[in-house]
Amino acid sequence: MVYIPVDIEEAVRRECRRRRYSERTIKTYIYCINRFLKFAKKDINRISKKDVRLYLESLSEKGMAGNTMNVDHMAIRFLFEDVLDKRIWIDIKYSKVPEKLPVVLSKEEVKKLFNVITNPKHRLMVQLMYSAGLRVSELINLRIGDINLDKNYGWVRGGKGNKDRLFIVADSLKDELHKFMKSKTECLFTSGRGGRYNIRSLQQIIKKAAKSAGIKGKISPHTLRHSFATHLIENGYSVSEVQSLLGHKSPETTFVYLHTASPSMIKIKSPIDNL
Repeated sequence: MVYIPVDIEEAVRRECRRRRYSERTIKTYIYCINRFLKFAKKDINRISKKDVRLYLESLSEKGMAGNTMNVDHMAIRFLFEDVLDKRIWIDIKYSKVPEKLPVVLSKEEVKKLFNVITNPKHRLMVQLMYSAGLRVSELINLRIGDINLDKNYGWVRGGKGNKDRLFIVADSLKDELHKFMKSKTECLFTSGRGGRYNIRSLQQIIKKAAKSAGIKGKISPHTLRHSFATHLIENGYSVSEVQSLLGHKSPETTFVYLHTASPSMIKIKSPIDNL
């Protein structure tokens, strides 16, 4: 018989934290689980695969996007499989998410973005994020001890999937990083009050800089990561090398950057030129 905890929310929160999921993921999972339980209107030990299917179908009928439905599905699976240790579905397929190529900046646009940021700390943060392909959460969690300037590398500790990975430190940033690190004792980047830097603040910095630089489109911190990967491919590095630096589990995730790379930069010619 499956053990049903008295407080479902607390059980989900505890298991998420044990797996070191972000607080944002925890809130999302709890919200999705509560929405499902409200729909099912059953004791949790009587819920079946059919209830899950009916719920996902109801979301589809409301016109909900495939990626949103996938989050709901993952949250429900997490509740039953990981929290309650109860497997109630096997063959429910995830909704397909329309494939969209990521937004990528040209190298010239990246330079323009850097040039319009006048605050030295903000500029260094944006440059480091692009130069190493870091996620915004990985950047703000960097500690002084994670960076080895002498050997031109650093470590992302407990990144996505709770994995550590190595990242490169650009030669052109070493001097500035060295000066910046002298004034720090633990965290590399902190707020004006000395606390943890806010992700939303960095998002706004990049959004404002993109507008000032005349770069159109929706530009976010992750755009810099996409641009980093694309530019490496354009510079002749292999998918496996880029995959390692991005921390992707599967090479298929990295293959998308073959489509965003400029054909001229990766020396691809049209077959008509050889006719």
